[in-house]
Amino acid sequence: MLKRNLNSSLMSRRRFLKTAGALGAGAAFAHLPASLVRAIQSDVQMNLWWWADEPAFSAWIDDTVQRFQEANPGVTIDTLQMDVSAVITQFVTAAAAGEPPDIQFLWNGLYHMENVWLGYIEPLNDYIPADILEQSNALALSVYEGQQYRVGWYPVPLFLEYNKDVWDQAGLDADNPPTTWDDWMTACDTLKTAGFTPFGGGGSDGYWGEWYFSLALPQSLDSAGQAIELFIGDLDFSEPRYYELWTRLEEMVRAGFLNDDMLSVDLFGALGKVLTGELATTINVGPVIPSHIAEIGDRVGLMTMPAFTDGPLAGKPILDTQGFGIPSGSQHKELAAEFLIHTQSPESLNAMWELTRYFPANKTWDASVIEDPVLRQLHSTWVVGDTALWISTLMPTLFWTDALFVSSQEIVAGNMTAEEAGEQNAGIAQQWRTLNPDLVDNYRTYAAGIAEITGAS
Repeated sequence: MLKRNLNSSLMSRRRFLKTAGALGAGAAFAHLPASLVRAIQSDVQMNLWWWADEPAFSAWIDDTVQRFQEANPGVTIDTLQMDVSAVITQFVTAAAAGEPPDIQFLWNGLYHMENVWLGYIEPLNDYIPADILEQSNALALSVYEGQQYRVGWYPVPLFLEYNKDVWDQAGLDADNPPTTWDDWMTACDTLKTAGFTPFGGGGSDGYWGEWYFSLALPQSLDSAGQAIELFIGDLDFSEPRYYELWTRLEEMVRAGFLNDDMLSVDLFGALGKVLTGELATTINVGPVIPSHIAEIGDRVGLMTMPAFTDGPLAGKPILDTQGFGIPSGSQHKELAAEFLIHTQSPESLNAMWELTRYFPANKTWDASVIEDPVLRQLHSTWVVGDTALWISTLMPTLFWTDALFVSSQEIVAGNMTAEEAGEQNAGIAQQWRTLNPDLVDNYRTYAAGIAEITGAS
C-alpha cells in the first residue's frame, strides 16, 4: 500500500506529466509504485457505484467526476446509480466474483462492516491522510480495530418534523416544542382535540419502524455499542428497559395519536402529509428537508425525540452520514483514494451546497453560507452538534426484517403488546446468533471500538 502524507490531494496527472517532461520520465516515476505509474502512462477506466437519499444529488456526482477527470487526463470514471434494493446485494455479488467497482457507496454500520469482515472493502488509513479521514465525518461506525473504511459524503440527521402552522392553530408554542415525554403526550392530546392527527407516517414497508427504533432505543442505552450487545446476547431485549421504546409506541397507538392509514402507505409516500397538515408531526431525515422548505418555508419545525428516560443519550440529536469506500478487488486503489481525497476538497464541498442546497458531512466546510433558518438549525444541531449514532445501522439483516419490521407494524395494528415485542425481538436475536456464531466475536469487537471512540463506558 502507498502511504500518503498530503495536505489535500495527490499531484494531478496533468501536473505530473508536465513535471515528467521536464525531469525525464525515469526520474519522475522513480519513487512511485508500479500500479500508479501504469495508471499515469496509460488510459484508465474506473467505475463508481452510488446511491443517495435524494436523487438530485446526481448533479454533484457528475460535477465531481468531471472535475477529477479534467485534473487527471486519461482517467475515465463511469458511474452507476444503484437501486436502493440492490445497494448491498449488487456489491456483494460483484465483490465475491472479483469484479467490484473501484469506488463504492457504502451505508454506515453493519451494512458495510460485514463486507469488511469478508475482505471485500479496503481500509483507508494507508491511502488517505488521517486528518482528511477524520474531517470527512464518517463517524465511529466506519471504524473497526482502528482502521477506517469510509469517507463521509453527506449527513443524514434523523428527527421529528412538524408543521408549525398546525401547531399554532392547535394553540401550541411551535417555536418551543416539548422535550419530555409527558409534555409530548400533552401536546399530542392538544393536537388531537383540535382536530389534527398528532403523529405518524407510512408504515406499510416497515422503514418507519426502523426510523422510530433509531430515535427511541438510544434512550435506553448507555452507548451505541450496547445496541450490538442486544443482538449478540450480552443484553436482553425482553427486559422492560430494552423494550420501553415499544411501550411508548403502544401508548401512542392506544391514545389514538397515529394516522389511521399508516399501514397502507409507505414511508416516503407519507412524508408529504406533514406539509398538507394531514399529519402534525412525522419522522424525517435531513436530505428531504430542502424540498419541504421549498413548499412551506420556515413553517418546517424540527425537534429531537422527547426524552422518556434520563439516560446519557436521551434527547440527543441522531446523526448518520453516507459515504464511499474502496473495494479490495479494485485494480486502481491509489487512484480511487485520490478521488476520495478530491471529494473532500473545498471545491467539492462547496459544490455540494451550490448544486443541491444541502451540505456535505465534512466538519471543515464553512457553513456561514447557510441563510435559511431551518437549514442553519439542522446543520448546527444535527451535523456539528453533540449527537448520538443511528443505531439501527448496527442490527443484523434478520433482525431488521423479522423483528423490527414485524414489531412496529403489529403494535401499530394493535396486534402485539410492547412486552410481546420484547420477547419476539429477543427470540429473533437468538435465532440470528444460532445461524451466525462466527460473527458474534466480530460484533463484540466492533461494539467495544464504538464505545472507545465515542467515549462511552
